[in-house]
Amino acid sequence: MLTLKASYTVTPLEPSPTGLVYLSDFDQSVALTHAPTVYFYRPISDHLLNPIEILKNSLGKVLTIFYPLAGRLQRTRRGRLEVNCNSMGALFLEIESEAKISDFGDFTPTSETRALIPSVDYNKPIDELPLLLVQVTKFSCGGISLGLGMSHVLVDGRCAAHFVSEWARIARGEEPENLPFLDRMLLKLEEDDLKPPRFDHMEFGKLPMLIGQTNNFEEQKKETTVVMLKLSKEHIQQLKKEANEFPSVYTSSKPFTSQMVPPLPKHFFGNAVSQMRATTTSGELLSKPLGYGCSKIREAIEKVTDEYVRSSLAYLKKEKDLSKFRYSHVLGSTQGAFLGNPNIVITSWIGLPLCGIDFGWGKEIYMGPGTIAFDGKSFIFPSRDEEEKRNPYLSLVMKQLLLDHKYTAWIDELAIQTCISTNSQRKHK
Repeated sequence: MLTLKASYTVTPLEPSPTGLVYLSDFDQSVALTHAPTVYFYRPISDHLLNPIEILKNSLGKVLTIFYPLAGRLQRTRRGRLEVNCNSMGALFLEIESEAKISDFGDFTPTSETRALIPSVDYNKPIDELPLLLVQVTKFSCGGISLGLGMSHVLVDGRCAAHFVSEWARIARGEEPENLPFLDRMLLKLEEDDLKPPRFDHMEFGKLPMLIGQTNNFEEQKKETTVVMLKLSKEHIQQLKKEANEFPSVYTSSKPFTSQMVPPLPKHFFGNAVSQMRATTTSGELLSKPLGYGCSKIREAIEKVTDEYVRSSLAYLKKEKDLSKFRYSHVLGSTQGAFLGNPNIVITSWIGLPLCGIDFGWGKEIYMGPGTIAFDGKSFIFPSRDEEEKRNPYLSLVMKQLLLDHKYTAWIDELAIQTCISTNSQRKHK
């Protein structure tokens, strides 16, 4: 049971710039949702520390630097989105729970973990929705969780990691180290630079639906169950051997900050990710070697160059309505195309500095997505085990695969091998 103890609006501690912030076409094509993440922390040994006050005060300081997050979205006359830097602030909730951290098991996203992040009513006007929502939940065991909802229109995973790391730095009493570069005009094409797209941008095309269906309304209603797999090097090798048994479609997101000419500033604060699709037929995947599928993925990733990014901007620039490219990838969102079955979406957090966040009472024991909203969505993130940093966790929802006897048999075998491997390691310690 969760009990709301207090609700605050945290505004920048010092006066911050006002006015309107331009949002690039990449920002415009992102869903009007808040990406949910959650951090779990052990009981704080220093009883003199007040995590609520520390987090609240340091949030006011960091919002002075990342001031667009304290504003609100609004629409222009032409329907584009922009940020009104009005310092209306972030929502900050203080919650108490009767649960213990141990009740969350391996932290697989469930309705219980989703409750640790503030919910958003997307039926409200967008100029009433905070761009940053924070929830601190105190558990009966003394531990706490920090749940965040950050507007995806403003930030990608790289920006979110940058914001949280600077927030933690300030909470520890240190000075901010890496100031954000807030000018998104770098991604605005001037009329003189506007040329026809040079590539066929299929990543902006319509997503397929199940054969025989004309809409995906029924798919959106289906409940999903999330599973989390820890993959060792041995598991990955086995997965490679088995990969030819399963057809697959791959969608990749690649940051392009360093691919631009000149490169975007290191701490550019805005969406700088290019969606790439590697597509082929299931027949080709089944009949050709595994290397064929790998080459298709590599081919898609290597397309992301300065020329390709500028072509993407030109493609989006000619579109009058960018809302059609937005997709409903977060639970509770009521707009956008549905990315679920038969599509598979893979988001890799490996390489993002999202973990190891210390606000002054030690690093988290777990960090991950607060929810996975639809069938076919998956996250890959590094192991939280210090001795196995390179072993990825795969958190996924694939209802259709659970109906496949070959897949479920492989999962059962993998679970048995994991138990054997774990027991063997314990015996040798």
